[in-house]
Parts: sequence; structure tokens; C-alpha cells
Amino acid sequence: MTRRSLRVRLWASAVVSIGVALLVAGIGLLTLFERHVERRIGAELRVQLNQLAAAVVIRADGGVELEHEPSDPRFSQPLSGLYWQIDAPEQPGLLRSRSLWDGFIPLPADDLEQGIVHAHALPGPDGKPLLVRERRILLSGSGPQTSLRLAVAIDRAELVAARDAFAADMLPYLGLIVLVLILATFVQIQTGLAPLESVRRGLGAIRSGESPQLADDYPDEVMPLVAEVNALLAARAQAVERARAWTADLAHGLKTPLSALIADAQRLRKSGNPALADDLEQLAESMRRRVERELIRARVRSGSSSHQARVDVVEATRRLLRTLQRTPNGESLDWQLETPSQVMAALMSDDLMELLGNLLENAAKWASARVRVSVRVEHWVEIEVGDDGPGVAGNQLSRLGQRGLRLDERKDGSGLGLAIVRDVIDAYGGELCFGTAPEGGLMVRVRLPAVA
Repeated sequence: MTRRSLRVRLWASAVVSIGVALLVAGIGLLTLFERHVERRIGAELRVQLNQLAAAVVIRADGGVELEHEPSDPRFSQPLSGLYWQIDAPEQPGLLRSRSLWDGFIPLPADDLEQGIVHAHALPGPDGKPLLVRERRILLSGSGPQTSLRLAVAIDRAELVAARDAFAADMLPYLGLIVLVLILATFVQIQTGLAPLESVRRGLGAIRSGESPQLADDYPDEVMPLVAEVNALLAARAQAVERARAWTADLAHGLKTPLSALIADAQRLRKSGNPALADDLEQLAESMRRRVERELIRARVRSGSSSHQARVDVVEATRRLLRTLQRTPNGESLDWQLETPSQVMAALMSDDLMELLGNLLENAAKWASARVRVSVRVEHWVEIEVGDDGPGVAGNQLSRLGQRGLRLDERKDGSGLGLAIVRDVIDAYGGELCFGTAPEGGLMVRVRLPAVA
């Protein structure tokens, strides 16, 4: 498959789509998880903040103290990542947890409404980012009310660690999703392209003569293409039929003048002019054979062979040999036939008879004493016809089969026999090659499609 392949394009777009979808899904899930964890941590910090507010009291001398330390042991461990701090006006870090050691949290100078909890992301004592929750409270002692800012913070590294652990747990499931999506893409592409493959097989059936046109059971999206192909086939069939009718009319129109020409030749012979009569008869015969060949070529080239064409090559060969053995050229020859009992070729009977007839007539014309015919079948039907005649020079083999070509003028002929053979073989997608037979003459090898 190349980059122009529809399958490659679908796979490329699917891979890109799956990659983008998984990237967006992964980032989205991590973001949602991080926000969820942050909300949970924020809720815990609010609890810690409420406990801290409940423990703050004003002493008789106006000082601020805690009735009891928060219960979480991390508050007592230096730089543990969990901290609390109480700020008085103009006295930041008035009270703070032992975990802050000798540092403090630089709370922003924002205006806090009483009872409203603010959230901040601030640097900690060791430079690490903190998630901070703070609120303002008013305490009454023996003197005026005291405004205090209470803050509880936790190291954001715990959130990052939880997020990374979630990502590690999520990766195998994302991998499983990738496999499922790839499998689904494979099924989708195979299912989506199946009608095109069906169209290809249908066109192959039309080309091999098994079907006249494409069926009408394709999906709706493919039916316009199928309809256009069927319309093209119908138009081609009509054009071919008109061309065949025109060729047949032309040939029939020439029969009467040719018959008159032969009659004139006979009258010339009776009047004592045999040389001119022979020339006219030879000319009329050549014209007749040429007309017949053109009719055969028109039928073969038309591609209008019947559907499911099949013919027994062995039976056709035996029938032709029985006929040739009664001709002047063939009755004195030793015909050797090497073949299985039956070989079926995907050709029309008339086309095969024309092909074999020309090959065998050509061999009978040039053979000295023996002609060997071999037929075998594997994936193709292979026919070999070799004679013991003078053969053809190696540098002339490539010219054989050209229309009207006669390499030797010593024997009668129109030069159309092998050309018609090539026309028939080309029409059915076969192969034709020439060589030197073991007997010394010409070897013709033909490959024809076998019946499936």
C-alpha cells in the first residue's frame, strides 16, 4: 500500500484521531483528578482551620495563645509540609506551628471578611508551593476586640504525588483503550471498504465474462458509482453491437462483388485467358479471407463473449486434427498430441477454434513430416504447437503475429493467421510467444485462462 491508498489514509487519520483523543482524555482526567484532590485537601484544611480558630483565646493580659495544639503530628515536625500560622495586626507570624521552624507564610494583604475562607497558592518556608486556606476572626478579651488572621497550609507536593500516582494507575487502562480503539478502527475500515472490494470482484467477474453487470445490492453510498458503471457497460455494449452490425453489413455487402469477380474469372478461363483468371481468383480469394478475418477480429475485439465462457481444449484440438488430416497439407503429416483427457479454458468455443485452427494450419503448411501439439493446465492452460519445418530466424521471432506480415512468400497465405491468434489471446488476457521447436521448426506457446 502507498500513501495514495484509501486504507492508509483512513489508518493515518484514525491514528491521529486516537492520539489526539487519548491526549485530551488523559489531560482532562488528570485535571479533573487534580481539582478533585485539591477540593478534598481544601476541605481538610477548612477543618484544620476551624479547629485552630476554636483553640485561640485571649489571655487576661491581652496576649494571644492556644488552649491546645492541633492534633495532627505533622504540625510538630519541622518542614513536614503541613503548617498553621496566626497573624495579628502588624505582627505576622505571631503564633505558628513548630513545622514552620523559623520561617513563616507570607500571607497577602487582602481585605478579609469575617468568616470567609480565602484560598491562596503561596511559597512555603523552603520555597515549595503551598495550598493555603485563611480566615479572619475577632476575639474579645478584657480590652477591645482583637482581629486575627488564621492560616493553615499544606505542601502542594502531596497533590502532585497523588496526581502522578493516578496517572501511573491510569496508563494501563489507556493502553487497553488504545487496543480497543485500534480493533474498532480495523473493523470499521474493513467494513467500510468491503463494498469497494465487492465492486472490484464484480468488475473482475464482468471482465472474465461471468457477469454482465454489477449487482444492485451495494450500500446506498456506493450505488451511484455502481449505477454509473452499469450505464457505461450498457452504453459500451450498445456501441459494440452497432459496430458488429456495421462490420457484418459491410462484409455481406462485399460478398456479392466477390462472387461476381469469381464468375468473371471463370468466364475468362473459358474464353482462353487462364493466367488472368487465376490472378482474379487469387485476388477474390484473398479478399474473401480478409473479410472473414475482419469479421472474426470484430467479434473477438468486441469483448461481447457469453458469460461463463468455457470450452474443452482437448476436444476442440482433436476435432481440428481430424479435419486437417483430410487436407492436402495435413494428410501426410505425423500428428503427435500430448494432452490430459480434458482441459477446460475460459474461452468461447468459436474463438478457441479460430485460434487453434490458425496455429495448426500454419504448422501444417510449413511442417516437413511431423507436428507436435502439447496441452497442459495448471493455473493457466498452456498450448504448444511445434513443427519440423524450416523455422524462423531468431531475429525475426519478435515480428511474428504482425498483421499482414509474411516472412516467406513461397507459400500462399494472407499473413493474417498469427495476427488473428494474437487478437484472440489479447482479448482474453493470455500470452503468446515464439521459439524454436526441438524438431527444428517453429514453436508457438500460448497461455489461456483456465476455468476456475
